[in-house]
Amino acid sequence: MSVYFDHAATTPLRPEVLAAYVSALGVVGNPSSIHSQGQEAKRMLEEARERVAASVRADSVEVTFTSGGTEAINLAIKGLFWAQRSLKPSKRRILVSRAEHHATIDTVEWLEKHEGAVIDWIPVDAVGRIDLAYVQSALADDVALVTVLLANNEVGTVQPVASVVELAAAHGVPVHCDAVAAYGHVPIDFPASGLAALSISAHKIGGPVGIGALVISRSATVTPLIHGGNQQRARSGTQDAAGAVAFGVAAELADRASRDLTGMIALRDRLIAGIRAAVPTAVLRGDPVDRLSINAHFTFPGCEGDSLLFLLDRAGFSVSTGSACQAGVPEASHVLLAMGLSEPDARGALRITLGTDSTAAEVDALVAALPAAVDRARTAGLADRSPTLGR
Repeated sequence: MSVYFDHAATTPLRPEVLAAYVSALGVVGNPSSIHSQGQEAKRMLEEARERVAASVRADSVEVTFTSGGTEAINLAIKGLFWAQRSLKPSKRRILVSRAEHHATIDTVEWLEKHEGAVIDWIPVDAVGRIDLAYVQSALADDVALVTVLLANNEVGTVQPVASVVELAAAHGVPVHCDAVAAYGHVPIDFPASGLAALSISAHKIGGPVGIGALVISRSATVTPLIHGGNQQRARSGTQDAAGAVAFGVAAELADRASRDLTGMIALRDRLIAGIRAAVPTAVLRGDPVDRLSINAHFTFPGCEGDSLLFLLDRAGFSVSTGSACQAGVPEASHVLLAMGLSEPDARGALRITLGTDSTAAEVDALVAALPAAVDRARTAGLADRSPTLGR
């Protein structure tokens, strides 16, 4: 049985979440129906909405349930862009970095191709942090919105979101924050943040796949993507009461865990120190301190990340080379390239992410298995580049 170190891709269902989910699935009734069974489903749904809202200190009316993080990000970026442009047609520019998740990058590029948006790419530094000086210089009356990660989903660097919001507020520009990777690992106070919208997802915190949420400030206007019933403030469609219940339980547990990250940080630092000692050529990517408590991201010179992944998988450890959304695509990470790495260096990446059930013994076992995997991957890489063996 493999030891699971890919919690940034998805997390196992927490036992409490699974029990609540199964129980809720047995309740019959559409939350929009006015009979007693429908109202019972609605009660469950709204209690779950309150739990999710409480996990980010928001009001329940600010929570719009979606099918996941990707839909929440699409709704935020397209919805804010359309709403801003309807107020002032000259508002066409979107500030965003090339180190964002592909849910963001693909969305803004779609708006550029089909809706006349102008993308203004924010540079990032060597640890993946966005350039605040550039943001400040780029903000103007034609900017429709800024969208930024709370923490990078690949290298784990926590972004200066509060500073971005402060700069944008001076120009009346709304800010969307993709908090999918950071949710449950960074305490979030939505009202205090000044954000217009915040995207989160259940399956990153021990909840089920298929439900997420966009938290929309009372003062923000978002044009809906989906029409046909007005069941929620910014989204039509019959709501998934059972999924919401499971999300609510997971949100409550994650919020509780995020208040004391000491143990997780210590385990992450043990992993980082162990890898550095076992493989001295390994290079830690992302901010060494200001990073997600679960994230250890390294590049291994002379290795292909995919080779390392498969070798570690055979040794009984599940890790990743980066975003799960790009798995199986033989390309260097766009995040690492945006950080200034060469393509060969960027291809030798591994992302190892911990979970609430990860143990020191499991971390030590992975560290012990890593040198042999690196040696084999490096040897295979040299063979592939040989003019004789690599033809």
